[in-house]
Amino acid sequence: MTEKQKVALVLASGGAKGFAHIGAIEALENSGYEITSIAGASMGALIGGIYAAGGLNKVKEWMYDLTDRDIYNLADLTLSPHAFLKGDKVIKALKSIVPDCNIEELPIPYCAVATDLKTGNEVVFRTGSLYDAIRASISIPMIFTPVEHGDMLLIDGAFSNGLPLDRVVRTEGDMLVAVNLDNYEWDEGNRQQRDTIQNINKKNSISNKLQSGWNALSNNYISLTYDTLLILMKRNTDMSLRLTPPDIYLNVVLNDYGFYDYDKAEDISLLGRVQMNGVLTSINL
Repeated sequence: MTEKQKVALVLASGGAKGFAHIGAIEALENSGYEITSIAGASMGALIGGIYAAGGLNKVKEWMYDLTDRDIYNLADLTLSPHAFLKGDKVIKALKSIVPDCNIEELPIPYCAVATDLKTGNEVVFRTGSLYDAIRASISIPMIFTPVEHGDMLLIDGAFSNGLPLDRVVRTEGDMLVAVNLDNYEWDEGNRQQRDTIQNINKKNSISNKLQSGWNALSNNYISLTYDTLLILMKRNTDMSLRLTPPDIYLNVVLNDYGFYDYDKAEDISLLGRVQMNGVLTSINL
């Protein structure tokens, strides 16, 4: 029996676009690759952590069934000056499907990246509660409240290392595989792939509702600050790719889906699988 190619997998941040990581993982496994370690930031940390705990299939089905109403029910509003959601309900829901455990007890090495708001330093979780690490890593400013951890105040890992290629554990003979979620224009090949996905009605989507509210803040300092942060995060990711080039790189094109499309998990995941299959096919020609 042929030994499977080992993979050290790195998953980027990206909000709901991170559902593409599910499909990318499935494509790797279906093509005979063995994921032997994993690292992630923000949504990449969430999907990667659930995978490392062996619960991705169960959580995937829950995510695929989420409706607008379900997502609003998971939104625990808060009066915090830092954000408008606590994020506790999401973590509680995940724990009910996949129980918490210590990262060091996971069957494969895993780490999640967060950022200390007080210093700007990267914080890497390799031990302790899996869900504490995930919750810290997904603390998107202005959306989820920061997490107090010792003397630190932790926010989204994307602000220090959104594609943590230099943090994943490496083993002899493995390949470094990165899944990024930057948006680029569709070329003709991608258009054909996109046509395999069913069209969606955006009129009542979560993304559209939240985006309409966000547009009301356009052209003010909040919008300007947020756009600036996005540019900085992209530059951090570009630097990571230059310093630690992956053996296999997929930048999932998701122009038809937004940061808040949490009710489109299955469609986004399918795009991740289709595009990862395309990358793997091209390198095996």
